[in-house]
Amino acid sequence: MANLLPLSTNPFDDDKLHEECGVFGIYGTPDATAHCTLGLHALQHRGQEAAGITAFDGETFHSKRVLGHVADNFTSKEVIDSLPGNAAIGHTRYSTTGDTGLRNCQPLFAELSSGGFAVAHNGNVTNAAHLRTSLVQRGSIFQSTSDSESIIHLVATSRFRTLIDRFIDALRQIEGAYSLVALTKEGLIGVRDPLGVRPLVLGKLDDAYILCSETCALDIIGAKYVRSIEAGEMVVITEDGIKSHKPFPKENPRPCIFEHVYFARPDSYMDEMSIYEVRKRIGAELARENGVDADFIIPVPDSGTPAALGYAQECGIPFELGIIRNHYVGRTFIEPNDQIRHLGVKLKLNANHWHIKGKRIVLVDDSIVRGTTSLKIVNMMREAGATEVHMRIASPPTAHSCFYGVDTPERSKLLAAQMNVEEMRQHIGADSLSFLSIDGLYRAVNQPKGRDNKCPAFCDACFTGDYPTFLTDQNDQGKGDAQLDTIASSGS
Repeated sequence: MANLLPLSTNPFDDDKLHEECGVFGIYGTPDATAHCTLGLHALQHRGQEAAGITAFDGETFHSKRVLGHVADNFTSKEVIDSLPGNAAIGHTRYSTTGDTGLRNCQPLFAELSSGGFAVAHNGNVTNAAHLRTSLVQRGSIFQSTSDSESIIHLVATSRFRTLIDRFIDALRQIEGAYSLVALTKEGLIGVRDPLGVRPLVLGKLDDAYILCSETCALDIIGAKYVRSIEAGEMVVITEDGIKSHKPFPKENPRPCIFEHVYFARPDSYMDEMSIYEVRKRIGAELARENGVDADFIIPVPDSGTPAALGYAQECGIPFELGIIRNHYVGRTFIEPNDQIRHLGVKLKLNANHWHIKGKRIVLVDDSIVRGTTSLKIVNMMREAGATEVHMRIASPPTAHSCFYGVDTPERSKLLAAQMNVEEMRQHIGADSLSFLSIDGLYRAVNQPKGRDNKCPAFCDACFTGDYPTFLTDQNDQGKGDAQLDTIASSGS
């Protein structure tokens, strides 16, 4: 009998920048865990490998961390009842460091001299290896390979008196990007790195305060959006209310622009903008820059849909669903030979043959990473009878790796780092291929003059290579530091 190995039927598994992680925290309601579970449901798109919740009932911290989806592990009454308390934090994880084992799942928890301390992290500590080396030499004993654990050890070993001051002291030693929610016996803490690279928003439900990665997590529990946590801001929520601290030197914010292109849910509101409207504007900019005569505009589902709508509306060409996605396919256990792998793509996506045959089409997708998906989709359209297949990408070429909490292939595997646009066009087999310009992307996110090279308003390093922080570990990895093999990127 042949060995039956798991084969993912998602054709995007190896050709998307995987979502980072989602964090959620709530304080001031007896249904804290139930609300946290719902919030994590809404943030499932930001990480599908693992999930966890830590709750506090006034005396004891209760934690559950699991591999898999929120819906498969946190929906039973027994689980909710096992996590009592009026405060809770949660995390959905897509690992970009270490292994996928339970020891790297979050929230991470430790008993400190001041009491229990739980933390959930979205981002990447870019000097994690250096911090770990120093901490181990001072006697720290690590339980995971996650960069996030360094934060707990730095808090534990800080010589400042109050927990807030120790937390601030720890964060001042960290390089990189982070949005954190932390739970202590006193209350809930939220903090965003000085550049605001990773998102964090504040909401309110009756008398309860919520901190979470995206506003869609507020919507699911009927909470009101209050505001975004500012870059470099720490908020402390206790029974006395909410207090804001600004403990870091002020810098020009650089939130991640790829949140607007792909990561965030379309129904979220981020950087004071509707993600859905921004993606439609991105499509309109793309049409103005790279229009082509065609019969139909077709989105690559699902992330290319809003941009394709904007493209179609701008150029006046009909928008059609030329690719139909099957939402009910998970993983199959079959012999993964080449033929079956090809069929696996069709289990997830199928061409709308009767509508495509004999037509000139424009495919709109959010990005090209390795190029494998684009090649498969173009071939699918050819096989369905399209006479011309043009590809339009709603972002600039992704030519650089991200070190701020996004699982990006090494640069040698990024198609745009190895080929020019014409070579990429030939590689995927399209009749034409065009990307949105970096200035066009900035115009779509309300920067009418385009990118200011001296002071850009966003982190766009994956497109430009302009990294806004030190990359201590990465620079040392280039010098052959073997330790970075296990702590190279985000543990969030």
